[in-house]
Amino acid sequence: MGRAQWLSLAAGCVAAVTCAVAAALVSRRAAARCRWNRAVEVVRVFEEGCATPTERLQRVVNSLAVEMFAGLASEGASKVRMLLTCVDELPDGSEEGIYYAIDLGGTSFRVMKLELGPGSMVINKKIEHQPIPEELTKGTSEDLFNLIASALKNFIEREGGNEGKALGFTFSFPVRQISISSGSLIRWTKEFSIEEAVGKDVAQCLNEALVRNGLNMQVTALVNNAVGTLAMGHYYDEDTVAAVIIGAGTNASYIERIAAITKCQGLLTNSDLTVVNVEWGSFRSPQIPLTPYDLCFNVEKDRNHYDQAFEKMISGVYLGEIARLVFQAMAQESDVFGPSVDLISTPFIFSTPCLAAIREDDSPDLRVVARVLEEQLKIQDIPLKTRKLVVRICDIVTRRAARLAAAGIVAVLQKIGRDGTLCGTSMVRKLRGEPKRSVVAIEGGLYQGYSVFREYLNEAVDEILGDEIASTVSLKVMEEGSGIGAALLAASYSSTKQNYA
Repeated sequence: MGRAQWLSLAAGCVAAVTCAVAAALVSRRAAARCRWNRAVEVVRVFEEGCATPTERLQRVVNSLAVEMFAGLASEGASKVRMLLTCVDELPDGSEEGIYYAIDLGGTSFRVMKLELGPGSMVINKKIEHQPIPEELTKGTSEDLFNLIASALKNFIEREGGNEGKALGFTFSFPVRQISISSGSLIRWTKEFSIEEAVGKDVAQCLNEALVRNGLNMQVTALVNNAVGTLAMGHYYDEDTVAAVIIGAGTNASYIERIAAITKCQGLLTNSDLTVVNVEWGSFRSPQIPLTPYDLCFNVEKDRNHYDQAFEKMISGVYLGEIARLVFQAMAQESDVFGPSVDLISTPFIFSTPCLAAIREDDSPDLRVVARVLEEQLKIQDIPLKTRKLVVRICDIVTRRAARLAAAGIVAVLQKIGRDGTLCGTSMVRKLRGEPKRSVVAIEGGLYQGYSVFREYLNEAVDEILGDEIASTVSLKVMEEGSGIGAALLAASYSSTKQNYA
């Protein structure tokens, strides 16, 4: 074979190899593009399932308002419990003296001391946070309440004594109220599962623990966090008609006419009004489609297996987990997160504060997104386009949660005739007669600390109500409202308000 033939053969081989390499690169790029498209499709379908147009939100409002009416008619007739709180007297600013409160509602509790002066004046307040060891959330009621009573005793001693004061107890779990100072636990929510405590009078459990710890105190007012927040709102502004909790969990309370509560006929009260604890976390509207990632919560084994559909779409315990489940689906469909994705399959490893940090990252290269993914999920070197997809997921989860919470707020306003529809009997929202100002007190880290969530919620309330009615509604943040409100109610129901020191 001559030189020319060798050169021709070599050139042919090079060309063949080049073509093969090029074909392989094209094929690889096509496969990568296909995997990326599958990841994008996961997000697109999720976004479609989470859509909350105004029309859908209005149907949610109507559905929840109907459930509220049914819940006031008879026990067990509604998806929302509409629990009677026995609170028929709210703080009005005349309370004076020193009062204590305990606020239990999650993996920590707060003890506080409140000194009140005339004219809605808080002279001084002191608040301490105490963690609850995980084993006590699944242990015995005696151990749990001993921990709380011991912490209160130490707190009082550090504050210089002052035993014998009225005590407010915020217990943010469903309770069937027997009186203002007693109530039996219906069930645990969130991280707690002390089964032997269900059915017990939780105020009595705390009272017994106080005695065991040598404290001469008794629970004067037993409330949940929504009722406490309502009390604080009313203390500062008598136009406060409702309160909403949007934090680790979510719930609402509001002021209702006794005449509207069929199931409480014969209830002894000195007032025409009472506070109702909605317990809206258990609300489940057919107007709200469930995505596959919401349905995953129905197979939980160790996080209180019950249908808290509304809470699971809104509250801080769950939002990060919903996002993680979407990440996991993306990782199963593509390689957008690279090879190290083992931690993505760990339940509840991705918290809502992480979700918020990602959504609020406004750096050009989304460096906060990269840092959070590396620190929490050990995912490194994520390209910018993947980071943008992660931000989009966190936005979808946030937006749906905030807009559903807004629908809940409007439903409460509709129930009491403050939304311009005459309690839902009119399809058109408009002011009728003298405008009434309606204040809704809000507490919870999700609303207070997550600006994007807050903006989405406020926007949706205005969107549903329309400009004319929205101008009469004010959403007010109540810092530490649940605990301070319990102390204020203890003051209201104390036998001697004046100079109780």
